[in-house]
Amino acid sequence: MKTESGVVAASLSVAAAVLLLSSHAEALPSFARQTGVACAVCHVTAFGPALTAFGRDFKLKGYTASSGVQQKLPPVSAMVLGSFNHTKADQDGGAAPGFGDNDNVVMDEASVFYAGRITDKVGVFSQVTYDGAAHHGIAWDNMDIRFADSGKIGQTDIVYGLSLNNAPTVQDLWSSTSVWGFPAVSSALSPTPAAAPILEGAFDTQVAGVSAYAMFNNLLYTEVGAYKMLSRKWQRNLGISSDDVDSESPINGLAPYGRVKLQHDFGPHYVSAGLIGMTAEVEPGGDSSAGTDRYTDYGVDASYQCTKGANIFTADLSFIHEKQELDASYALNAASITSNHLNSFKANLGWVYQQTYALSTGAFIIDGDQDNFVPDATRVVYTDSIDDVPESTGYTLQAEYIPFGKGDPMTSWTNLRLGLQYTYYTKFNGDADDYDGAGRSAQDNNALYAFAWLSF
Repeated sequence: MKTESGVVAASLSVAAAVLLLSSHAEALPSFARQTGVACAVCHVTAFGPALTAFGRDFKLKGYTASSGVQQKLPPVSAMVLGSFNHTKADQDGGAAPGFGDNDNVVMDEASVFYAGRITDKVGVFSQVTYDGAAHHGIAWDNMDIRFADSGKIGQTDIVYGLSLNNAPTVQDLWSSTSVWGFPAVSSALSPTPAAAPILEGAFDTQVAGVSAYAMFNNLLYTEVGAYKMLSRKWQRNLGISSDDVDSESPINGLAPYGRVKLQHDFGPHYVSAGLIGMTAEVEPGGDSSAGTDRYTDYGVDASYQCTKGANIFTADLSFIHEKQELDASYALNAASITSNHLNSFKANLGWVYQQTYALSTGAFIIDGDQDNFVPDATRVVYTDSIDDVPESTGYTLQAEYIPFGKGDPMTSWTNLRLGLQYTYYTKFNGDADDYDGAGRSAQDNNALYAFAWLSF
């Protein structure tokens, strides 16, 4: 059990784990009404974050494409996600406050979206969410407000714009990065690895950022920007839990962000590959008396799509290396070393038939340096890891049924995704067996997650 608020590695890791539980919602009916096309035109599975070429172009150009028909309704949509959650072994004390040790049914969340065209060159994707698993009130969630335009530089076509958003990668066009990555939803009531790079959710919804982007000849995408931590008062005003705000390790100053991606279509095949990076000066546990720690993430990612008749095949992978310079944590006796690293690797394969039936599988590896500094018997850097080792490895299997969104009369009004997901761990927080000192094994956290995800 972690007891020291000054442990920056733990606070960032826990924040990332909590924030990554929020669902990744797209395929909004408000977008379908605006464009006059079925959800399947934009989305690989007719409902979910993975985008087709049309969907990527729609987002790139600021959510502004329109059928030209005057809309009688405002660009508002809603979403409800409910699930059944089972882990191989019970979680003593309950899966979360107010829930049993196992076999829990929960309304994970309910969201309202304002998403669509504002002007010819400005569009918005914005979400507020009630967290049913945490019994937490309504809070702001994903937000991406865009200005976009197009032109030429000599013979080069260019689409350029600005994004105001609240989470690194929420503005990304690809499903190989954190916010829109596989799996699109996951259980809030099952144990998850404690460690994650800052690019995988550590600051989501806690920051505001602006980036400038450009796509050249539909081939080269570039983006540069920076993020600023919202004040604790503003975070509370936006509905973020006081417990989360009080335990965070805030960014000091600006955190630069950069993105480069190449993409190409050839016949039924689409490939893309890119680089991503972010760096942040962080006050460990909110204590700036010893200065700051520095976290620097840089990574590579790639995506592949192939459409063959009624079949769509997909593949995504990402690798992020994080360098941690923990001078402040070391000075505050919260770390035994001043330099550390963390790696995160993810890969997944998917098959979709008639944009209705989907099978997916993914693998993940998290590893990094050990921190042996334990000033008292109750503290560990990586939550529930007796060896203070961040290593976690495993696999995810998922099967889904998506009945709507292919041009039927309900396309613009509702969409549904029914799924069964199983996560299998070979290591968890540092070991395969007795990783927490209480006899719990990695496989005790294997999780079955059955969900119903409705958007309307």
